[in-house]
Amino acid sequence: AKTLSGGAFDPRTLEGKLVLVVNTASECGFTPQYAGLEALHRKYSEKGLAVLGFPCNQFGEQEPGDAKEIALFCEKNYGVSFPMFSKIEVNGPNAHPLYQWLKGASASGDIEWNFVKFLVDRDGEVLRRYPPKAKPKDIASDIEAVL
Repeated sequence: AKTLSGGAFDPRTLEGKLVLVVNTASECGFTPQYAGLEALHRKYSEKGLAVLGFPCNQFGEQEPGDAKEIALFCEKNYGVSFPMFSKIEVNGPNAHPLYQWLKGASASGDIEWNFVKFLVDRDGEVLRRYPPKAKPKDIASDIEAVL
């Protein structure tokens, strides 16, 4: 996966970490969850949590911007400092391989909307899939239990 700045991301940086993967959008009713995701990142990154955001425009075209616009929006409005990646598709024939794997590993079917969250343990096993309505603060107890 490429970062929003266009650089390559080294997945080895995730070795031994608990990872929260989220498909995001800037113009969604769930967009304020960026604040909660950033709070999780700030609270738990030193303990081994990695939050990863993957913008997606497949749901109501709610992520229309280019990489620069998305990065500016996230930083300006929510102070996002966790890794954000270039826009991807999460469903269909062009779904990013990460999402193909997440859906298969969790046997949970297609992504239904923006801000679906996957918690992946330190060994790369999908622990849980959270629906869009699940607020980041509500995931904190699951994160703490694993960390």
